[in-house]
Amino acid sequence: MKTYKSIITFDSSCDLPIYDEVDVLVCGGGPAGVAAAETSARHGNKTLLVERLGFLGGAAVAGYSGTICGMYYGCDNPLDEEPKQCVYGWTDKFYQEMKKCNAVTKPQPYGKTFLVPFDPQMWKEVAENMVVGAGAKILYHTNIIGVIKDEDVFKGIVIDTKSGMAQIRSKIIIDSTGDADIIYRAGYDYTMGNNGSIQNPTMIFRLGGVDTKKFFDYWGEDRISPDKVSEAMKEAISKGANLPRLKVWVYDTTRPNELFMNVTLITGRDGHELNVCDPDDHTEAEEVARKQVREYAEFFKQYIPGCENSFINDLSCEIGVRQTRSIVGIDKITNDDVAKAKKRPDGIVRCPWPIELHSGEKPYLFWLINDYYEIPYGALVPAIGENLIVAGRNLCAEHQALASCRVTAQCFGYGHAAGLAADKAIKDNKRLRDLKGEYIRKLLNEENAKLD
Repeated sequence: MKTYKSIITFDSSCDLPIYDEVDVLVCGGGPAGVAAAETSARHGNKTLLVERLGFLGGAAVAGYSGTICGMYYGCDNPLDEEPKQCVYGWTDKFYQEMKKCNAVTKPQPYGKTFLVPFDPQMWKEVAENMVVGAGAKILYHTNIIGVIKDEDVFKGIVIDTKSGMAQIRSKIIIDSTGDADIIYRAGYDYTMGNNGSIQNPTMIFRLGGVDTKKFFDYWGEDRISPDKVSEAMKEAISKGANLPRLKVWVYDTTRPNELFMNVTLITGRDGHELNVCDPDDHTEAEEVARKQVREYAEFFKQYIPGCENSFINDLSCEIGVRQTRSIVGIDKITNDDVAKAKKRPDGIVRCPWPIELHSGEKPYLFWLINDYYEIPYGALVPAIGENLIVAGRNLCAEHQALASCRVTAQCFGYGHAAGLAADKAIKDNKRLRDLKGEYIRKLLNEENAKLD
């Protein structure tokens, strides 16, 4: 990796033009950022959400994760059991709004749990309506290039737009960038997977022109591929196909004659793991991914019943990222917390989702059956730095634990908790680290989180 200037900080004397001064500044408009901004604004705070793209959704939309994962309990026989909801609060609030727009499918069986595919275009519109409707402002097409702080007290950020650079001042910053960009720009400690080894990115696409009845008659109800598909892939590979992932996941969508394809496994051309925080790796990932999408689409057309007349209908506008930087927090989610389904009085989000570790040709899965663990409030609060809280997959978690707690339903919950914490820190004149997780849990329960 080439050398870059990563630490870009200014103090309060920064003389760049001031774009705005707000109570709560939300950095990043993915699921966590959307929930945080709506929650903060709904509680009467002047709130600004800054997003690098021209729409909300983050990895859920731009990276086409495409499903609300982590909302339902795991079970032994999802083909024979009804889905049982485990996560409520802001997750359920968004889910209900999407249902009103017919923008989600019914829960679909995935291994030993359920998930809900959604319409990405409606995701953008529903999220924007909720954020703006709560009174927050959104600033699209804006990159965050630096932070403003006095010693360890954050005061704002520096942005770059088509019109040039400016500053935004705020009382509280919520880092929902997914990559811990605020911590990184400040030069504070972070971790990166398992000693630098992180989960593979992916590129998800939609396959149109499918006879979905014929397809699922062959495939079965479980959206994880049956063994006969892996065997067919091996045959295609023997004839020259490039299909590095042999266990793949396919869902039907809200659109007719279409499948949602989570099938790719993206590594470098020489086989090395790609770290999308490295711009060279990030570029290579995009190039490799598009070619791999074409290979998988051709495989389905040639080998899988129902796909004979299929075509690539759409693919994600950027590579889907599962993992980059994680903060060093005042508390941490450990691998053991997940394995033992740990409950805690300061837990602010439930997680019933399995450890879903994407590395190698077959993802590693560890299921939680009729159970869940809880994420502590302290995992959102950095060990160093005042007026800053994170929300999203950049929270403090060990490698395998993050492979569980990074998904959409939980990210909505982190944003909900961070938005409430920001509100109370301002109104009660307290540091974020001095707020008790038990107190944030109580506030969440008052907003239908159903944690108790």
